[in-house]
Formats: sequence, structure tokens, C-alpha cells
Amino acid sequence: MSRTESSLGVAVDPRVGFRLDGELAVAQRFAGPLLLLARGMLAYIFIIEGYGKIANYQGVGAYMSQHGVPSALLPAVILTELGGGLLVLFGLKTRGAAVALGGFCLLTALLFHMSAEETVQFQKNVAMAGGFVALATAGPGPWSMDAWRSLLR
Repeated sequence: MSRTESSLGVAVDPRVGFRLDGELAVAQRFAGPLLLLARGMLAYIFIIEGYGKIANYQGVGAYMSQHGVPSALLPAVILTELGGGLLVLFGLKTRGAAVALGGFCLLTALLFHMSAEETVQFQKNVAMAGGFVALATAGPGPWSMDAWRSLLR
């Protein structure tokens, strides 16, 4: 394989036209679809769970009450999960939705997953919160409603 050095000292393969620098520079080339995929992966569980809470409203309300959380907060939970998930998926008001869902993940971990048998669920929620911190920091990417809206301004 023939490689040349760029002016920055980075290996370039002239046949494929992207850098081979070990830092996954090709990811920048596909940032739009990759960030869309990442948003979809993060949003998926919240959209499904938000809908599930609507379908099993009484049961979820009872579960919340068992854990000391007033069932009157269930509409806010559904709005956060379903609404926030859809906002993240479509890349609309993404940074705010990511902050809200990240906070929701941490609250859920602390309120519902503190027991020894819930360790994996606790860790999952903390990991998802980290993903939302990254999304809030990086932004939704070029394949998003936020990016589209900024072009119209």
C-alpha cells in the first residue's frame, strides 16, 4: 500500500482519500450519519420506555410509589422520556434534551437502582448519562433539525 506524508506528518492513502492516522479521522468524514446513528441509539430506549409507561400507566405509577416517588410525577416522566427521546432522535433542541435525559438517567439510578441486585442497571444509567454529556458537548451534528434550522437563519 502506497502512503505519503501530509504537511502535518499524517499518513495519507491517495487511493482512498482519507487519513490513516490511528485517530479514526474517517469518522469526521462521516460525522453526520454517525451522529444520527448515535442519537438514535441513545434515544431508542427512552422512546420505547416512554410509550410503555403510557400503556402501563397504573402499574408504573404503583412502582414509583413503592420507591417513594409520587405517582403524580408520572406525566413528567413520560414527557421527559418520550419527548426528550424524540427531540434527541430528530436532533431538535438536542443539547437541552441531552442535559435533561442525562439528569433523568442519574436521578433514575439514584432513586431506583441503588440496591445490590440493581448494580448493572445503576451502571447502565450512569453510562447513558455520560453519553448524553458527550452529546450535549459535541452537539447533534450536521444531520439534525438543529443544523437545518441554523441554515435557515
